[in-house]
Amino acid sequence: MKIFKANQSKPERVLRFIISALLIPAPFVFEKNAYSYTLCSVGLILLFNAVVGTCYIYKIFNINTCKT
Repeated sequence: MKIFKANQSKPERVLRFIISALLIPAPFVFEKNAYSYTLCSVGLILLFNAVVGTCYIYKIFNINTCKT
């Protein structure tokens, strides 16, 4: 059993990567406040999902967007 079994399609992973690339530098571009750090945190989570190909919220709801 693989811990990181992919459950995201390739286009979805690319989209998550692009969005994460826009969110991660938020504290450096905007004021350093709770909102910009929250955006950065969401970006890091999306980056992890994009790199690994696994979304744990998808696992909870048993969603798989990979073509099988």
